[in-house]
Amino acid sequence: MTDAEAYERGFARLSAHTVTALLDRAGVPARHDGPGARTRVLDAGCGSGVVTAGALARGARVTAFDSDAAMAGLAARRHPEAEVLVARLPRLPFADGTFDAVAGNFIINHAPDTAAALRELRRVLRPGGTAALTWWKSSEMTATGVISDAVEAAGAPFGTPPRPLAASAGPGRFAALMRASGFTGVAVETLRWRHPFDPDGWLADVVAAGGPRFGPIAAQPASTRARIRAAYIRLAAPYAREGFPVCAHLAHGTTT
Repeated sequence: MTDAEAYERGFARLSAHTVTALLDRAGVPARHDGPGARTRVLDAGCGSGVVTAGALARGARVTAFDSDAAMAGLAARRHPEAEVLVARLPRLPFADGTFDAVAGNFIINHAPDTAAALRELRRVLRPGGTAALTWWKSSEMTATGVISDAVEAAGAPFGTPPRPLAASAGPGRFAALMRASGFTGVAVETLRWRHPFDPDGWLADVVAAGGPRFGPIAAQPASTRARIRAAYIRLAAPYAREGFPVCAHLAHGTTT
């Protein structure tokens, strides 16, 4: 990412929709009997800290990491009660069985090796701990799909690299991969919602946030950027009243 604040205004607000369900499936209770009972939660790929905020509100002890130093720094400033560090899957600086719960909100779709990432998340969970992970259903990800379609309509000369998760993004295949990584009781559910947006603000924040998919828009000639914006405004218009329809999968499994 190039602008953590832009990410927080854009993608973080979009991904915040799944936090409650994610923490519920990760087994993070809303109440605790005392300090010794506080759930040890790992916020994997914390971004600006929307999951961290939700877990802290439940009284959990939160450790969070992100591969981007600016994002980790922003999360640390927003949530000084949490321990936040820079780390990257599939190798994490934690001992075996450190956490009671792992919550990964749209991180597994960025991991360079999905299977290795799942094994590492299992390793840092205690026996009986639970991991809950979300990822986008790309065919119903209208919020970014309209930008991709606008780039194509504008004939912009750049492409986006494929993500390793693509081969296992279906619920059945991902569940099988979790089981092969040592999780039991694996289940996958589908979440759908509408994301309200400001047309100009959404495009600007997504581009400013950077990343390999939309960051290159900022480097295009002014005439190309203008064509992309015009196509995006046209394609986003039908969703202005009710918001973008968005879909994600949520998987969870337990260690033995």
